[in-house]
Amino acid sequence: MHGILHVGFIVADTQRALRFYQDVLGLKINLHRPDLGYPGAWLDCGDQQIHLLELPNPDPVTGRPEHGGRDRHAAFAVEKLDVLSASLEKSGIEFTRSKSGRQALFCRDPDGNALEFVEVSL
Repeated sequence: MHGILHVGFIVADTQRALRFYQDVLGLKINLHRPDLGYPGAWLDCGDQQIHLLELPNPDPVTGRPEHGGRDRHAAFAVEKLDVLSASLEKSGIEFTRSKSGRQALFCRDPDGNALEFVEVSL
């Protein structure tokens, strides 16, 4: 294996999800997504992508662990964790800090997908 190319998240409403991924996280839409027969969007995230799939969700969205680090999740590198935490707070999005003491935090998108953000030097 050479790396991860994209992560796919099931969402109930693409436009609602885009308000989170674009407005809060600052990601840009990749316009090369073909017509796949269902709504969704591709977002550029460094050299990788996040694929939003507006499809029926086979997984429960309630009863998930409060801390996303104890749930299946995707982890993303950020340069300044304090800038991200300020954006999350401004948007009213709850998050938890890493239980390991690392400079990292966890939150959930509007559909309950767990996301980890780790501060790294770029």
